[in-house]
Amino acid sequence: MCGFAGFLTAGGEAPGSLEAVAAGMALAIRHRGPDDAGAWADVQAGIALGHRRLSIVDLSPGGHQPMASASGRFMIAFNGEIYNHLKLRAELRAAGVAPAWRGHSDTETLLAAFEHWGVEATLHKTVGMFAIALWDVQEHALHLARDRFGEKPLYYGWVNGAFVFGSELKALRAYPGFANRVNREALALYMRFTYVPAPYSIYQGICKLEPGCLLSVRGQPPKTAFFQPLRPPASWQGITLRRWWSLAQAVEEAAKNPIVDEQEALTALEARLGDAVRLQSLADVPLGAFLSGGVDSSAIVALMQAQSSRPVKTFTVGFEEAGFDESPHARAVAQHLGTNHSEMFVTAAEARAVIGRLPAMYDEPFADSSQIPTHLVCQAARRHVTVALSGDAGDELFGGYNRYFWGPRIWRRLAWLPYSARQALGRAISSVPVAGWDVLGKPLNALLPGTRGIVRVGDKAHKLAARLCGVRDLDDFYLRLVSEWQDPAQVVRGLGGPVIEPPSLLDDPLPAAGMRDATLRMMYRDSMTYLPDDILCKVDRAAMATSLETRVPFLDHRVAELAWRLPLALKVCGNEGKWALRQVLYKHVPRELIERPKAGFGIPVGQWMRGPLRPWAESLLDGKRLAVEGYFHPAPIRRRWAEHLSGDRDHTPGLWAVLMFQSWLEANS
Repeated sequence: MCGFAGFLTAGGEAPGSLEAVAAGMALAIRHRGPDDAGAWADVQAGIALGHRRLSIVDLSPGGHQPMASASGRFMIAFNGEIYNHLKLRAELRAAGVAPAWRGHSDTETLLAAFEHWGVEATLHKTVGMFAIALWDVQEHALHLARDRFGEKPLYYGWVNGAFVFGSELKALRAYPGFANRVNREALALYMRFTYVPAPYSIYQGICKLEPGCLLSVRGQPPKTAFFQPLRPPASWQGITLRRWWSLAQAVEEAAKNPIVDEQEALTALEARLGDAVRLQSLADVPLGAFLSGGVDSSAIVALMQAQSSRPVKTFTVGFEEAGFDESPHARAVAQHLGTNHSEMFVTAAEARAVIGRLPAMYDEPFADSSQIPTHLVCQAARRHVTVALSGDAGDELFGGYNRYFWGPRIWRRLAWLPYSARQALGRAISSVPVAGWDVLGKPLNALLPGTRGIVRVGDKAHKLAARLCGVRDLDDFYLRLVSEWQDPAQVVRGLGGPVIEPPSLLDDPLPAAGMRDATLRMMYRDSMTYLPDDILCKVDRAAMATSLETRVPFLDHRVAELAWRLPLALKVCGNEGKWALRQVLYKHVPRELIERPKAGFGIPVGQWMRGPLRPWAESLLDGKRLAVEGYFHPAPIRRRWAEHLSGDRDHTPGLWAVLMFQSWLEANS
């Protein structure tokens, strides 16, 4: 786990100046690599690379970067881990390739593989997470590559006439003369999804490299950016972009070769996931795992502990607010498995103190409020370990989100209505005040057993009404479910022109097979968008801010490909998701320690905004301030803010999106 930055120009500068600029860009992301730093430049080629190292494998100087290949053809700056690099070394030896290894780092293995097999062929052989900048001296070509699911970030684009790239935007902002403006189309997408989706970034002229993609620049790059981000496959003025790995193709192949036998599926899942955990548990530094007590993290920890001769170090964070503290569940699982468990309890004031650091941590507007507890648990883990395994991606691969069962269920009850009737129904629901729906909901809740009553009936009714307007099919309904501001053009100023909101990856064609069921379509789209741009981004920045490496066994591509071979019935059963994964887990942990309603990793941000955070929020949401800054129409924001303060509506996600943009803008103005 590291960070890198670099640039490609027309050349002519003195070598020292190129190296100094690259080193300065890397210094901006020193939190990603506090153990070592390096810079390299070729003045004639106009290429420079800077690197910050967090030493995980091969702690010796043999792992120093930027690193040259044995023949000198390639120079690399690399962020990530290649879990099967020892196997790749064995394959190279079997093929007669026997360089004088300087150490045992996966970076050196990659370079030898690139020389022997070529760039794309090597990428296909890897099992790992990575972002790579590779300079080919012989071909005078720069290659930027990103792992299959986007675990590691990689930005690229144009700053002051140079083609720049790096692990975080702050490295690109450190390039001399940075003055890129806010991309208002990207801002519109951010307001819809509460994150900026790839390939966009919040800045004009800067893009995110999409997961599984390889971008190559041959010769001198153009000095100006393309108008809209390139989408693979594409070619433009010496720049090519293509997918070296495609989730769509993996899904299509899985649909041709399903595992229909239940026992075969469970056996294969346990073996494949266990192998991924084994590979990702290899490190030359202390290693542990996050444990929330839920299905995903418990499954990872259970398999880790089953393979370990000593107690695995596990970590959780507890909160003082009732209803938000999952530490007792994690503690119970840890006690059963016999892990070396650490709990960090934080007060609301300590959690709120993180908010001021979020703009620097996330580099561009990012509004998943679970970013706060995620950072806190990373902070707790870093006191004891340098690497932590997580249970992320279990929901997307095995059907864990509530929308996977409730979305289709709601739609089946409404699909028979004509489009105009659904619009009329939405208007009718909205015409009844929130308080009126709350009154109507009391008799219904009284009939429901135990604590299964519907909380905030009126608020939920109005949210459903907003999502019904304009919905023509279940795929439309999914977009509404994952959209916070349903019409960003109503809140973002200056969009103008025929295109109000640019397309996102949700507009891409679906795989040609395996997409018949609406739930599978949701899972695929979440894996392409929400997973890399929200979940993985959240964890990467929260962890790297503390110089902690996180690993995600579910995203071993062989686990993911196997998951797509399982029938939907082995994932979603009634109101319960992740059925197959639960069966594997229940071999290690009693069912009663796991089974409870699904809960997000949340904190009461909405309550805080009505209380201790109100002065801060009022300042950022001030109508005059919004008007002067010129990014938002104040009226709809002020209306939501008033409704939220009254307690009638819970507008936490939408308001948090505005607040996170405003905080970011304030920090970067």
